[in-house]
Amino acid sequence: MWLEIDGIVRRFGARVALEGVSLALEEGEIGCLLGPSGCGKTTALRCIAGFETLDAGRVLARGRLLAGPGVHVPPHERGIGLVFQDHALFPHLTARANVEFGLHDLPRAERRSRADEMLGLVGLADWAESQPSRLSGGQQQRVALARALAPRPSVVLLDEPFASLDVALRERLVAELRALLKSLGATALVVTHDQHDAFALADRVALLRDGRLEQWATPYDLYHRPGTRFAAEFVGQASFLPACCDGSGVLQTELGPLHENHGTAPCGGRVDVLLRPDDVVHDDVAPLRGRIVERVFRGADFLYTLELPSGRRVLSLVPSHHDHRVGEHVGIRLATDHVVTFPPVAAQDR
Repeated sequence: MWLEIDGIVRRFGARVALEGVSLALEEGEIGCLLGPSGCGKTTALRCIAGFETLDAGRVLARGRLLAGPGVHVPPHERGIGLVFQDHALFPHLTARANVEFGLHDLPRAERRSRADEMLGLVGLADWAESQPSRLSGGQQQRVALARALAPRPSVVLLDEPFASLDVALRERLVAELRALLKSLGATALVVTHDQHDAFALADRVALLRDGRLEQWATPYDLYHRPGTRFAAEFVGQASFLPACCDGSGVLQTELGPLHENHGTAPCGGRVDVLLRPDDVVHDDVAPLRGRIVERVFRGADFLYTLELPSGRRVLSLVPSHHDHRVGEHVGIRLATDHVVTFPPVAAQDR
C-alpha cells in the first residue's frame, strides 16, 4: 500500500477524536475523508501529516513507518505535501516563488526549473510572475497544489480545498483537480464535508462518525450499498419503507414486492427498505398513487415528497417537464437495482 493508516487513535483529554480508524490507498488513488463537523476528519489528516501525535495505531507511507509506538517522524521529514483550506500562499511572493519555497535543498536553477514545470502542469505558466492578489481563487488553489507537488511527495493531503469557492467555480475545479492529480499519478487524501465534492473527486471515500470509520468504499457503493443506516442517511437523500420478509428473499412493501440483494438485516420478519429518490419512478399509468406534499425545483428535475395511502412518505426524482402541483396525486412505481435493508429503528435501539 502507498498510504496505510492502521487503527489510529487520538485523544484530547477525555474526548476521543479518533478511535481505531484504518484505511489504505494504492499508488495513484484519490481518497476522501467525509463526515459531519466534529467527526474527526481534519484530526485524521493532521495525524497523517505529523501535526498530531498518535495515542495508538500506525501511519505508513510507501512502507515507511511515519508514526507508531515510539515513532513520530516530524512533518517536514515525512515527504507529504499539504494544501491548506486558505491555500496559505505568501502574498508578497510571486506564483513561481511560492512554488519554489519548499525546494530549498535544490540549486537555484533547478528550483526555478521545477517551479516552472509545476506551474505549467497546473496551467499557470503565464502567471509565474503574478502575486496571489492578482490570481483568482481557482488559480490560487492551483498554485498551492503546484507548491505541494513540487518536492515530489509520496502523498498529497488537501484540507477542505474548495471551502472558500463559490458553487459554480468549485464544481469546475473539482473536475479539474481530479484530472490533474490523475495526470500526475499523485496519491492524495482530501478532507471535505461536501458529499458531492467527495463523489466527483475520489476513488474511495471514508465516512467518519464520532471519530470512528463508518464505511470505506467507492462513491458508488457508499451511495447504493451503504453499510449502516447512518451512511444511508448522510450520503444522498433517503426514505425508508417498512417491509415484511417470509425468509424467501422476497420483501413485501406498500409499493410492491422486491427481491433483497443487500442488507444489514436478516431476511425474516420486518425490515426497513432504503429508497433513493431515483428508485421511485413517476408513471402515469401505475395503479399506485402518491399525493405530492412538497416539491423542490432543481432545474432538470423536481424532487417530490409523496405521501402514500398509508401516510408514509417517500422521495421521488422526476424530470422537470412533469410539472405537478402540491396536492396532486401522481402514479408511481419502484425501479430499484439495489435493494438495501436495515433493521427497523426500534429494533436497532434495543
